[in-house]
Amino acid sequence: MTHRYCDGVTRRDFFQIGALGSAGLTLSSYLQLASAGEVQPAKGKSAIFIYLGGGPPHMDTFDLKPDAPAEFRGEFNPIDTNVAGLQICEHLPRLAKCADKFAVLRGISHTLAGHELGTSYVNTGSRPVPSLIYPGYGSVISRELTGASDLPHFVAIPNTPQRAGYLGVRYAPLQTGSVPSAGQPYSVRGISLGKDQTPEKFAARNQLLGKLDTGLDEFRNSSKLVEGLDRFGQQAFDLISSPRAREAFDISREDPQIAEPFGTTKFAQSCLLATRLIEAGVKFATVSFGGWDTHSGNFKKCKESLLPELDQGLAGLFNTLDLKGLLPSTTVFVIGEFGRTPKINPSAGRDHWPRAMFALLAGGGIRGGQVIGASDDKGQGPAGEPITPDQVAASFYHSLGIDFRKEYHTSTGRPVTIVREGSVIPTLFG
Repeated sequence: MTHRYCDGVTRRDFFQIGALGSAGLTLSSYLQLASAGEVQPAKGKSAIFIYLGGGPPHMDTFDLKPDAPAEFRGEFNPIDTNVAGLQICEHLPRLAKCADKFAVLRGISHTLAGHELGTSYVNTGSRPVPSLIYPGYGSVISRELTGASDLPHFVAIPNTPQRAGYLGVRYAPLQTGSVPSAGQPYSVRGISLGKDQTPEKFAARNQLLGKLDTGLDEFRNSSKLVEGLDRFGQQAFDLISSPRAREAFDISREDPQIAEPFGTTKFAQSCLLATRLIEAGVKFATVSFGGWDTHSGNFKKCKESLLPELDQGLAGLFNTLDLKGLLPSTTVFVIGEFGRTPKINPSAGRDHWPRAMFALLAGGGIRGGQVIGASDDKGQGPAGEPITPDQVAASFYHSLGIDFRKEYHTSTGRPVTIVREGSVIPTLFG
């Protein structure tokens, strides 16, 4: 699936209730809370990242303003959820019934209004700089969390803007390049065996290649690229030899009672696949769902396709993880690169607006059924202190037991903190 953004460049789905008045904490304040036991320990062992490419409209999804002037509030009405005092858009009825499973963050704010810069920011947790490519969440998690050798550690469905950056190619994602279809066997290049191939034939071929590669040993020892490619070759052998990996990707094996509520859309089937991967032991899966760049016809697009698809797929994901007992150990993170303009434009659309946006977080010790942060009465900016993408990233890593203050080193020896400016939002874990 491809989407053309307002800058004219076509990208493939981004390959390319209490409110907390102040979400920010100084490092010293965070450490004080942690030592006092007020920041709960991590419970997440794996994660699913849902990326809403293009910038979903906060005021038409999870941050409605029914009392704002008509040119701001839009065409949609809020509905009650299963959490007292928490309302979301009327076109998200399934999510309204499971709102106790996720936390809504409102009033997230930054200043990067371009797609590529905003995308980089929210997929890494660090504001982009020209001199360095920060690793995406999946690459950091692949490095920090130990996974099974016969499963990929970082899977992107169908692709992702997250890059390994200075961590090197060995932490790059396995991109499926396609999405599954309901009830159909699903093949992934690099995992599924070709016609007339068997694990035994592949093993024999792998041994032959290993003998031919001995002349590269000296170069391999001095090259991070070759080291990474060598790791990919071994992992490809492990995956193709693994019945567990092949079964995890085959959604046709899912119990029909589990699969049916997801429906048949590409996004929903991708969410179903993500739950199967996590259940099998994959550490990080990301699903890209684009099409949110609604400069014109925002309400028609949201009502007819975007919101119903998001509602069914995401509710299916939350409910299935909960049903299988995986939600407590799986952190789910949903975000786009920015929100959209509170004031509706003449084309019945909303434009780029990084000053106010939303995110959803669930699982991994995060307390669902709460709202943290707020935007002002017209959705134009935060009400009080803003939440930054860095703080959301720090909280995400914290839920997985990863120290967001940890330093890595680039190939030139430069020390770089995983999240440069972050701090944990403690009420997420209260």
